[in-house]
Amino acid sequence: MILEMKVPSPGESIKEVEIATWLVQDGDYVEKDQAIAEVDSDKATLELPAEASGIITLKAAEGDAVAVGAVVCLIDTGAAKPSGSAPAAAEVKAEAPKVEEKKAEAPKAAAPAPVAAASYAAQTPSPAAKKILDEKGIQPSDVVATGKGGRITKEDAVNAVPSMGTPTGGTRGSERTKLSMLRRKVAERLVAAKNETAMLTTFNEVDMTNIYALRDQYKEEFKAKHGLGLGFMSFFTKAVTRALQLYPDVNSMIDGQEKISYDFCDISVAVSGPKGLMVPVMRNAELLSFRGVEAEIKRLALRARDGQITVDEMTGGTFTISNGGVFGSMLSTPIINPPQSGILGMHNVVDRAIVRNGQIVIAPVMFVALSYDHRIIDGRESVGFLVAVKEALENPVEILMDNNPKKALEL
Repeated sequence: MILEMKVPSPGESIKEVEIATWLVQDGDYVEKDQAIAEVDSDKATLELPAEASGIITLKAAEGDAVAVGAVVCLIDTGAAKPSGSAPAAAEVKAEAPKVEEKKAEAPKAAAPAPVAAASYAAQTPSPAAKKILDEKGIQPSDVVATGKGGRITKEDAVNAVPSMGTPTGGTRGSERTKLSMLRRKVAERLVAAKNETAMLTTFNEVDMTNIYALRDQYKEEFKAKHGLGLGFMSFFTKAVTRALQLYPDVNSMIDGQEKISYDFCDISVAVSGPKGLMVPVMRNAELLSFRGVEAEIKRLALRARDGQITVDEMTGGTFTISNGGVFGSMLSTPIINPPQSGILGMHNVVDRAIVRNGQIVIAPVMFVALSYDHRIIDGRESVGFLVAVKEALENPVEILMDNNPKKALEL
């Protein structure tokens, strides 16, 4: 029996996917539920599992855009599982001599070409190449020739640069590869965010002294109790959800000529995955404890790293937190994640000189940035929101832990 495998729908709004990578070869024997391909949608990269066991016949090539519901491969479920190596491997080996045979014959077909080129001495430019070299003031002896018989081609002349004491002979190759569907969609969304929103960014700095002290005091106990690290993200998430409740316009978005406001905080967290930046969502983050935030971020980050994140896990979100500090970023202007109206950018922590109680002291300081859509968020709300985040982070015991760190950390 021949089973037609069709592209399943990754999500309601997705109409087509792109075959990113085939994990099997044409003619391989596959087992049911074995991952046979990675497919890119405009929101995520997903694995395609085999629906049955049998010999597979591929019906789409890597890079092809395939409509949801279209047939991408056939599986012969009646084929017996081969013993030893897969048939595909045997076919490749059997065909190999033919490929070599064609390669061996190629020089015979191309034999007249060297004769035609023999009339030009090595390092001799073509007329077009000579004109370009003369204009550049470059001697033919200084050019790397790639033409037949050592002749300088027009492309060699175009790529040539005057030495002027600079060493020559280095490679000048380039490679053109097709962007994945996910990367193309990210690019479209970033450009749209810049072109379709009135985006502004406001900055502030946070003295991280008290958070460092809390982490030093409780991180070992927290890890022993919960099996989780006590990172910055739980403090920032708690500070952000509090600020969003104080300034609800930042937790709103525009839909046509209407404003949609939310009484919950679904926080999108930018994480790095194998296919690039992904933004999974923590649902109702305002209800999560410190332990709950750390556990959810760890779960989502692992799923993104392993390529298991789903479209549903990245859909929605009312506000985004992006931590460029893990890569060493000192300061940046994060781009809004449409249709959201705000994004908070975290950065690295550096010891800086600050004034505290009239004295200059050295403290661990992080610059923070809030990019926001000025169409819906005014300066008062944006600056007030960021100041509220700063106040909570600089006074975490009082503002975020109700003066009881052990209870807040569930220790």
